[in-house]
Amino acid sequence: MNWTEKYRPKSLKDVIGNRKAKEALLQWAKKWQEGKPDKKAAILYGKAGVGKTTSAYAIAHDFGWEVIELNASDERNRDIIRKIALSGAIHASIGFDESFKPGRKKLIILDEADNLYEKGGDYGGKRAIIETIKLTKQPIVLIANDYYALTKGSGMELRNLCVQIEFKPVSRREIVSLLRKICRAEGIEADDEALNEIAARSNGDVRSAINDLQSLAYAKKIDAGMVRFLGYRDREKEIFTGLHTILRAKDMKTAIRTAYRLDESPDSLILWIDENLPHEYINHEDLYNAYEFLSRADIMLGRTWRRQYYGLWSYALELMTGGVAVAKKHSYGGFVKYSFPNWLRAMAASKQSRAIKESIATKIGAKMHCSKRKAMEMLPYIKKLAEDEDIASIFEFSHEELKFLIGEKAEEMKQKEKKRISGKQKTLF
Repeated sequence: MNWTEKYRPKSLKDVIGNRKAKEALLQWAKKWQEGKPDKKAAILYGKAGVGKTTSAYAIAHDFGWEVIELNASDERNRDIIRKIALSGAIHASIGFDESFKPGRKKLIILDEADNLYEKGGDYGGKRAIIETIKLTKQPIVLIANDYYALTKGSGMELRNLCVQIEFKPVSRREIVSLLRKICRAEGIEADDEALNEIAARSNGDVRSAINDLQSLAYAKKIDAGMVRFLGYRDREKEIFTGLHTILRAKDMKTAIRTAYRLDESPDSLILWIDENLPHEYINHEDLYNAYEFLSRADIMLGRTWRRQYYGLWSYALELMTGGVAVAKKHSYGGFVKYSFPNWLRAMAASKQSRAIKESIATKIGAKMHCSKRKAMEMLPYIKKLAEDEDIASIFEFSHEELKFLIGEKAEEMKQKEKKRISGKQKTLF
């Protein structure tokens, strides 16, 4: 059994993290229970795996409400929403399900609400949701990863109709505590370093952390080395698969929905598309037209940063995915090897370099009783001194730090040290 389901909290008090969000949701539900809701619907938004859907089901359990859920996998248009959600919201009972008990409230959950896509004459999705909220006699929860995608355009009215509750990534400490409980329940031995490693790589995504733990549970004893072997959860593979779908999509709807499910920020995704577009679109006109859309998306991203208005992110995302997808006039097949963006690779290397430099400066500062800033200024002189083995040993530089300071000479020093130790051992025996 999947552990995310097995250990899904039943009650809101057992959902970890997001204390303020849970309190806001509880207060909204209490007003419904008293029959005096200020807002008839609530929007729960935030990244995947932080407890939005779990909290919605938990509040329904706590108040004894029954649940009707619509997911993005449903073909959502005016007719579907009216048929299911609107009839459930207005009427005391629902004809297609006799299990509902009269008099009990029904919580209507519309999951992945930000994945609604409207084109041509089908503008019914958001409109039907708005009509439902206005007429409802039952509480409604909309769940979204991207708040702005849900509330832009025809969805702007939702901002006034709904309580908006943001769910943030869960802290590492709380995730580690949950993982410990699961380990005890499953009879698994896991050291603290391993659990911290799992929690760190989850980036606040509880579902991801539990899935990682379960994937290692076969061993019944988990250490940090095993966690590191996992690598980041097939992140590259997931992005490559998403890129393949986006670039080969024949309509905007498919490309945009794929992008939203990738959970990749637009300023990062544009780099992946820019890097791999020339590998996929062979025809020069297709490539030209695609880069037209990509450049417009880049303009939107620039305006986002300048104005600090993140409502423009969704426009940028749709231009760089849906726009690029329909820019081509040709269909492409066959295998294409995608590449990691060079810019991201360079930045990662730069970040690693800065971390090593800071570590060296900390050691210099400790030995020479000066600030890290002053130690940074002394680096050019230390580089020359570090070629001397005795001086290098005084600062206790690691092999990686020595390589940064003196390059290949660090390898020579390492080999000399190995020979010296080996010679000592021979003498002893």
